Amino acid sequence: MINTIDKLGAYNVWANETLLRHLDGLVANGATIPANVLRLFSHVLNAQSIWIGRLTGTPSPVKVWQEHDLAGLHHWHEQSTARFYGLAAAADETELHRLISYTNSVGESFTSQVSDIFTHLPIHGNYHRGQVAIKLREQGLEPINTDYITYCRELSAKAQAADVPSL
Repeated sequence: MINTIDKLGAYNVWANETLLRHLDGLVANGATIPANVLRLFSHVLNAQSIWIGRLTGTPSPVKVWQEHDLAGLHHWHEQSTARFYGLAAAADETELHRLISYTNSVGESFTSQVSDIFTHLPIHGNYHRGQVAIKLREQGLEPINTDYITYCRELSAKAQAADVPSL
């Protein structure tokens, strides 16, 4: 059986790393990363930290729309992306069905099932990475493809090159 939560979590790691490498490459080639791109990708990484806090009962070190420069994006990626994936990958059935109560950034209270949070975060990140792609193109910069199917194709190609079973 395919563990969709695990696969989406691994995809989220790949997509964030792919986008960061792309932004690094743009800067290395003399481009300036537009402020709205930094803001959107900051939000993706901040959301990961916020959800980690909610899942673990710890305070978030960032605010939902706190902005970071490129070095800050690397920092928060290192602090949150793999950790969130690790929480999702290690979750057993009891954890997946656990309900957590929390207050969002505007003070509204909610209760969510952990499995829904593990599904939400990669989808949320994908939504905003798509916005990043649009903003890059609007500024005359080439975006990078972080589509889920592109990730799957890369996995299949690596498996084929290593002569091991694919997905």
